[in-house]
Amino acid sequence: MSPRDRATDALAALPSIGLDALTADAALLTRVDRKYVVPMDAAASLLHALHRSADAPSALEIAGERELAYRSVYFDTPDLLSFRLAAHGRRRRFKLRTRTYLDTGAAYLEMKTRGARGLTRKERDEYDIGAAERLTSAARDDVAEAFGAIGVAPARADDLDARLQTRYRRATLLLPGVIPSRATVDLDLEWVDADGAGFTLPRFAIVETKSPGQAGALDRALWRAGHRPQRVSKYATGMAALRPDLPRNRWTRVLSGPFASPASLSPSRPARKDTPCAAA
Repeated sequence: MSPRDRATDALAALPSIGLDALTADAALLTRVDRKYVVPMDAAASLLHALHRSADAPSALEIAGERELAYRSVYFDTPDLLSFRLAAHGRRRRFKLRTRTYLDTGAAYLEMKTRGARGLTRKERDEYDIGAAERLTSAARDDVAEAFGAIGVAPARADDLDARLQTRYRRATLLLPGVIPSRATVDLDLEWVDADGAGFTLPRFAIVETKSPGQAGALDRALWRAGHRPQRVSKYATGMAALRPDLPRNRWTRVLSGPFASPASLSPSRPARKDTPCAAA
């Protein structure tokens, strides 16, 4: 059995939980996120170990599915203002994307902004799935207003266009404890830029823990297995991997490891006709 199949098998063995129960038990409006880029065989072994543990997590299940398909389209200016603000660690920065839940047909516009005081604000609104590859006039107006609050010229909202999309399958876990926490496991990771170039990471998973503060049991299990949190952003790290001319020091560790290893980095399959960035 392949490591990928072992991961699917381990997820299927976990107790299931519905979306309403997951949200009620671990809404985590204030949380600490830790990301790990884990080889697929190690991720499969970890999931099997969790299944056998006394406090096994529950896996989110919707319509009989535990691995839900996601597509995110990231928007940036021609000079990649969002990317560059992140690459240089600027306190005032933003990230803008649409996220489509392909199994349910729901889409959202999500914007993260960080102001001068370092506070992060995330806004999320329902979005027309038919417009997931572009920004509507109303969306640009909202973005322009958010730009003004972080010191970016509002007119720059007119320059935004689709620059990168990511596709992956995500499993969401509810981790038991005095204060329940969550984790996500992203599999079948794929990046495609506006020109149709892209790559996949078939031999790696991205595990993200979301806890109210201190590290939880899953973090400690990852540490014992030799995995430490890494600085990785699906948008910024993906852009840096696709564009060697861009600043990359902030993500050197993953760019020189999982994102650069010939054994794990393979050419992406041709973009589908409904791929937003293929038509951007």
